[in-house]
Amino acid sequence: MINRKFLGRVAGVGAAATVAVGLFSTGAANADTFVPLPGGEITKTLSDGTVVNIKLVGESANINPSLGSTPVHRNAWVSGSAQVTISGEEVGGKIYPGYTVGCQVNISGGGASGGVDVGSDWEGNASGGVTSGGELSLGPGQAKSFYVLDIEKADDYGSESHSKNNKFKGNTGSVTWADETIGLTGCGGYAQARAFVSVEVETDNVISWVTLWGQPFSLG
Repeated sequence: MINRKFLGRVAGVGAAATVAVGLFSTGAANADTFVPLPGGEITKTLSDGTVVNIKLVGESANINPSLGSTPVHRNAWVSGSAQVTISGEEVGGKIYPGYTVGCQVNISGGGASGGVDVGSDWEGNASGGVTSGGELSLGPGQAKSFYVLDIEKADDYGSESHSKNNKFKGNTGSVTWADETIGLTGCGGYAQARAFVSVEVETDNVISWVTLWGQPFSLG
C-alpha cells in the first residue's frame, strides 16, 4: 500500500470551514507552493538486445518550506507515475519508485553525490542504503533515498511481508503515487529532492537494472 498523507487546512474566521487545495499563495507565511515537474524518460538497450523504456510523467510537488515554523523543518507532498515498456518475449520486471533528498549537497548529477547509491545486489534485491518512508533527518552534506512503495502481502509461510516494488509480467508495467510525504528535519541550509525510478528487468537471457532520475527541485 502506498503511504498517502493529505494536508487539510481550515480557512476563514466566522465562516464555514473549508479544505484548501491546489496552489496556495506564495506570499503568505508558511504557505504551500505547488511545483509542476517535467518528469523524464530513458531508453536503454540491454546486452541481449532487449530495449527498456522508462517514463516519469505527471510529476509534481506541493512544498511547505517551514513545517513547525523553524528553518530546519521542511515538508512536501509529491506525486507522479512511472511507466515501463520492455521489448521482446517472456519478459517482466520490478518497479522501484522513490526519492533522493539532500541537505546542502549536489544531487543534480547522474545520481546523487552525497553517498547515495540506488541499485541492486546480485540477487536483484534493492540496495544502496535506500530506506522505506519519507521521514528523514539530514545534516549538511548528507543525502538519503527512500522508496515510495510499501506493499503488504503474505510470504510463502503466511507471515506478513513488505515489498518496495511493483512486480509485473509481460511488456508493460506502471506505478502511480499521489501525495507521498517527504518530511525533512535537521537541515539548516538549502535542501533539494529528486525522484528516481529503478527497474529490475528480467528476460530469458539477462537480469539488469535501469534507473531514471527526475529533475531536482528545492525544498526551501
